[in-house]
Amino acid sequence: MTEGVLETTAVRSRGRSELRLALDAVLRDRLAVTGVAILILVILAAILAPWISPYSPVEAATDVGRLAPPFTPGHILGTDGQGRDVLSRLIWGGRVSLPVAAVPILLSSAFGLGLGLFAGFAGGWWAAVLMRILDVVFAFPGVLLAIAVAAILGPGMMNCMLAMTIVITPYVARLVFTETIRLGRSEFVEAARVGGAGPAGLIWREILPNVISPVIVYGTTSLGAMVVFAAGLSFLGVGVQPPTADWGIMASDGRVVLRQAPWVSLAPGLLIVIVAVACNFAGDGLRDALDPRQRRGR
Repeated sequence: MTEGVLETTAVRSRGRSELRLALDAVLRDRLAVTGVAILILVILAAILAPWISPYSPVEAATDVGRLAPPFTPGHILGTDGQGRDVLSRLIWGGRVSLPVAAVPILLSSAFGLGLGLFAGFAGGWWAAVLMRILDVVFAFPGVLLAIAVAAILGPGMMNCMLAMTIVITPYVARLVFTETIRLGRSEFVEAARVGGAGPAGLIWREILPNVISPVIVYGTTSLGAMVVFAAGLSFLGVGVQPPTADWGIMASDGRVVLRQAPWVSLAPGLLIVIVAVACNFAGDGLRDALDPRQRRGR
């Protein structure tokens, strides 16, 4: 009994030590800290939109006209073609653009994790069938596949997220499948198998904790691309629909007045780029923090 308690305490201590080392590594990475800070600011702005937004995101401002230039009194980023305040739509747009990018990452991580673990551990014809299905999906460019799925399902926020989830899941499943096979041949898994651990015990105690980190890193580094991806679908008209405030819709609305009022598209475009780069910075820092070899190299 005492030995079991001591072993459990040691495992928990190692877990806390690894978490502390990873956190310290992230805090030492200036780019990662910058990326996280930018993401926190954008998320807080989206959450606090009802209180900090100066105007309604869907109603035209009454104090100025259409296409008011930036730094117009009361409208620091100007107004769009319908007289709506650009800054207000940017703030409210985060409430749509960020979830549309994040939810598919979470769903595809869950689905891909389950598929990859099952196929990698079961092996045999289960793995062969799954990999052949994934190969068929990989044959189609991701953007075209998402557009096709969204077009079939119809435009809308939910269908946009579903289309992106369908496109991303195979990549997560392949990653988990490969890691599961590699870990299944490792010495500690073999030792657990010899010690009498069953399939469920091997998956939950030995394999799953070791494949979670790559999935987290993949999801974090892919989040920036998903922000651009979701904005692109909205820009093409198969994603979120107007008059909803969305960064992709804002960029699309500004294309018809690009020469006359470039700020209408430029403001959401720059914000999309900033958020995407911030996600990449944060993802790179997290990847290095979760890799002990990278931490030792610093």
